[in-house]
Formats: sequence, structure tokens, C-alpha cells
Amino acid sequence: MIAARQSGSRSCPEPPTRVGVVRSVEDHLQSVLRGVVPLDPIDVGLLDAQGCVLAEDVTAPWPLPSFDNSAMDGYAVRTADVEGASGEQPVTLRVVDDVPAGFRSTATLREGAAIRIMTGAPIPEGTEGIVPVEDTDGGMPEVRIDAPAAPGAHIRREGEDVARGDVVATAGTVLGPRQIALLAAVGRARALVHPRPRVVVMSTGSELVEIGGALRPGLIADSNGPSIAAAAVEAGAVAYRVGPVKDDAPTVLAALEDQLVRADLIVTTGGVSAGAYDTVKAVLSRMGSVEFGKVAMQPGMPQGHGTLGPDATPIFTLPGNPVSAYVSFEVFVRPVIRRMLGHSEVYRPVVRAVCTENLRSPKDKRQFARGLLTIEDGRYLVRPAGGQGSHMLGALAATNALIVVPEPVTEVKAGEPVAVLRLDEP
Repeated sequence: MIAARQSGSRSCPEPPTRVGVVRSVEDHLQSVLRGVVPLDPIDVGLLDAQGCVLAEDVTAPWPLPSFDNSAMDGYAVRTADVEGASGEQPVTLRVVDDVPAGFRSTATLREGAAIRIMTGAPIPEGTEGIVPVEDTDGGMPEVRIDAPAAPGAHIRREGEDVARGDVVATAGTVLGPRQIALLAAVGRARALVHPRPRVVVMSTGSELVEIGGALRPGLIADSNGPSIAAAAVEAGAVAYRVGPVKDDAPTVLAALEDQLVRADLIVTTGGVSAGAYDTVKAVLSRMGSVEFGKVAMQPGMPQGHGTLGPDATPIFTLPGNPVSAYVSFEVFVRPVIRRMLGHSEVYRPVVRAVCTENLRSPKDKRQFARGLLTIEDGRYLVRPAGGQGSHMLGALAATNALIVVPEPVTEVKAGEPVAVLRLDEP
């Protein structure tokens, strides 16, 4: 059976205190983040490190470039031999060697000679500059040169990019395509990174039907599971979707127990309010490590979190209404995932924007209203998106931001500035 959190287990979110009060968003957020640390580093293949956070400094064992090489297809020359060369007064030189990339010339460049060379090939001894092939007739065994070459022209010097021993990536770096290219260039086939958290997403509710299934009156397709799983992937996690799970205590308990073996974090939706069939709350309230409460926000007031099992696996229990579940994930769960990944910045970016329409907000609750953020004449504008009901997925899908209205404010008038949480930025 699922056990309460064990003493000395891994760091995880602390459950809210057992009090009958409504918590602020800040209090709840700090509670769920308290004690969360990056997952222990693992060694992975370089391509598997895409999107992960580096857990070590990486130094270059050799310089970049690792040898002097040509930056152009062309001809290696001595600068004195092509001084003053032009289309009207070309210079003709003997071509004494031909060097493709991956090969090194054994010839030494002497007076009156040139060596044809391809991009990336090592610079032959005696070379002072490269004349691009476009400034020649491309000839062999003689070449007509129509332009001079300055000393060092089109030569990439050893170490001009990275010196031997340079730190090319520091711990905390997010590995994207550019960083992976650099690590590969210095010979790193593997990287030590914080792994992606494995997030199990479970939808509960006897009214839910698996996506694509036939609907009968009174039933609805499960949108929470796909939505929260997709949001977890977007945050950087590996998501495993479970469900829908019926409103039956033994079934819910068994499903949770089955998932503990593969979860770094569990997220459930539904069953956390005060209704007669809110099974998740009924099951987990008996476990000493998971508690439930209310947060002064709209949507998403009922919230629960804590830990499960011998490894103290963190769990979030989110509301069942689809918009409430999504907003709750963005505000509370996403920062936890980002911290587990090792990111130093765990929050979505917030900008100030001018609200283009009047917007009402409930007193003493922080509203996260759906909005469409645009830029016009160099400033941000945000338009509230249609109905703000917690079931309205159409309005949610048409937005890219959440308008954050503070607790004391009951109305934002058109033209007033507001804080906007960007959903289109990591």
C-alpha cells in the first residue's frame, strides 16, 4: 500500500498546513517549491541530452580550429606573387598540388607557385594567403589569378575560436542544438545532465471517456490528460498519461500504486473539491502526507499536494475543470518541474501590457484570465479572450497569455496596464 513520506527521503514539496483558511498564491507556490532540488545527474549520449541542463563544466581538450585551415575553396599563394593582380593585369602561377579537405599537402609553397585547396583543408607550408576560386579561372596545372591576397586572407588560425583548456559549457547550461554542436566539436560523445522528470498524469472521473471513444449522454471526452501531459512535455518532462480512472476508491488507490515505480512526479486531475464523489481527495486525505486546501485564485481554487510512497514521490492533485487544471499546472506544477530539471529560472516570463477591454475580477482572488498578447507600435497589448469560465477550452486554445489581476482589484478598465504571463515563451 502507499505509505506516508519517510524521514530522510529525497527533497520534495512540503504539504500545506492543515488549517481551514484560504492560502495566497504566493504562499502555496513557495510551499510546493520548498525543498525541491534538481534530479541527480546521469550520463547520457549527446543527442539524448537535447533540452537537458548540464550538470558539469566542460573544457576543451584541443583548440578550435585544431589546425590552421582554409576558409575558402581557392588557391594557397605567397602574397608577393599576387600583389597587384586584377582582371586587367592577371597573374599566372603554376599549380604544384591539390589538397582536398581531410588531406595534408606534402609540398612547400615556393615563389611563382600555387596550391589548389578546398575549404577546411590544412594550410600548406609557406602559404601566406588564400585567393578564392571566384577570383581565378579555376585552372590546373596553371591558374590565372585576378585578385591579390592580403597576409592571412581566408585562413582560419588554430585556436582562434576556442583555446585548449577553455571552459566551453558551464554547469547549468541548457543544451540546445548550438551547445550540442560545440560539445561534439570538442569530442564529447556524452554529457552529464539532470534528467527529465518522469511525470505521470492521471485523469479521474466516471464521466470521462478515453479520447476517440464513443460518447453517451452525460459523458465527456478526457481533455485533461492530454492537456496536462502535453504541458509537462513542454516544460521539459517525460510524460506518462494514465486514465481515465473511475471514481472508485480502490481503483484510484491501485492506479496510484501502480504508477509510483516510474514516477518522479504525479499529477492527478479531478476529485479534489467538496463533492460526494471527489474520490481523489477522499483516498489521499487518509494518507498523512497529502493534504488539500483552497488557494485564493480563479480559476483553480481547490488544490492539493504532498508526497506518496517510500520514495516520497511528489504529487499534485489539480481541479477537474479543464481550464482550472491547466492554469493550476502553469502556476504551481511547471515551476517544480523546471527546478527538478536544474533550471535557474523556473517561471514563465511576465510582461506589462495595455488591456484593450474592460475586465472584471473577483474580490480577494488573483485572477488568471485568458488573453491574446500582441505587439503594436512597439508596445504590448492584451485582449481578454471571450468567456472566462473554467470549462471554456475554445477560449483557452485561442490565447497565448494569462492576464494576472491582483487580489484587491475587481475591475481593469480598457487602457490600463496589467501584468501578463506569457505562455508562448519558456
